Amino acid sequence: MAAGGRQPQPRPGATVTALRAAWLLLALGPAAAEPGSPGPTRGRVRVLSAANWSLVLQGQWMVQFYAPWCPACQQTEAAWESFGKESELLDTTVGKVDVTQEPGLSGRFFVTTLPTIYHAKDGVFRRYRGSRTLEDLRGYILERKWEVVEPVPGWKSPSSIMMHGMAGLFHLSGWIRHIHSYFTGTLGIPVWGSYAIFILATLLIGLILGLILVLIADCLCPPKPRYRAETSVELIEKDNAELTAVEEVEEAEEFSANELEEDLEERKDVSDGEDGAKSSEEANSNEDGSEEDSALDEGSGTEETEDIQHPTDLETQSSVRQRKSQVADNGL
Repeated sequence: MAAGGRQPQPRPGATVTALRAAWLLLALGPAAAEPGSPGPTRGRVRVLSAANWSLVLQGQWMVQFYAPWCPACQQTEAAWESFGKESELLDTTVGKVDVTQEPGLSGRFFVTTLPTIYHAKDGVFRRYRGSRTLEDLRGYILERKWEVVEPVPGWKSPSSIMMHGMAGLFHLSGWIRHIHSYFTGTLGIPVWGSYAIFILATLLIGLILGLILVLIADCLCPPKPRYRAETSVELIEKDNAELTAVEEVEEAEEFSANELEEDLEERKDVSDGEDGAKSSEEANSNEDGSEEDSALDEGSGTEETEDIQHPTDLETQSSVRQRKSQVADNGL
C-alpha cells in the first residue's frame, strides 16, 4: 500500500491494452489460444503448409496458391479474404498457400502459374479457371459449377505417388536456394563460387550413386565367367568327340582309296580289252595279207588292190599299205 493510505490507480493506457488483447483473443478463437494447432487462420482463410495439407482431402475446399511478390495475387487478395469470410455460409473451407514458404506444396499441386486455385471435394481435385471476383467464386460453389469441370487425373492428384516425388524435388530446390543464399549472404562467397560448389557436389553425388547402382546390379545379376574349368565328364566327352572325328576322317580316306583302286582296275580292264581287240585285228590283217600274197603270186593283184582301198579301221589300213609295198617290192 502506498504512503498516506492511497491505493495505486491503474493507468488508462494499460487498461486499453488489456482490453485490446482480450478482444483479439476472442476474435482469433481457438487458433490463437492454441498456437501449436495445425492450420492457423488469418481472418477466415486457413493457411496450409506441408504439415497440414492433408486436411484438404476431407470435405470441400477452395485453395489458392500465391506469392507476396505476384501483382495478380495482390489484386485478388481482398476478394479472397472476403470469400473466406463467407466460407461458413457456403459450407466450404477456404485456404491459401504461400509458394515462397511452401515449395513442396507447389510441387505437389504442380503449380506453374500464379495465382492458381484448386477446388477439392472429398479428395477429388479440380482446377478453377474462372474469374477471381467474389461473385464468381460464390457462384462456383452455390451453383455447383465444379461438377461440370473435369477432375485432375489420378496420377496427377496431390495424393499420388508421382506427386509425392514432385513435392520432394520442389522441396529440394527450395533447400538448395536457401543454401545458396547462406553461401552468398552469410558467408560472403561469390555467386560463381557457390555455383562451383553445387557443381562439384552434384558430380560427387552422381559418382557415388553410380557406384551404388553398379554394385547392386552386380549383386542381382552377377556376370558369367568367361573361362571356367572343365569337369572330368566334359573332358571325356570332348576326347570321344575328337576320336569320332578322327575315325570318320580315316574311313573317308579308306573309302576314297578303295574307289581309286577300283577305278584303276576298271581302266586296266578296259585297256586290256582294247589291246586284245587290237591284237585280233592285227591277226586278221596278217591273214588278209597272206591271202593277198598268194593272190598276187597267181596274178590277181589288181583286184585285191581295189578291195584294200576301202578299210574301216586306221590301223588296218596302215598294215595293208605296208603289205602292199612289200608285194610291190617282191614283184620288182
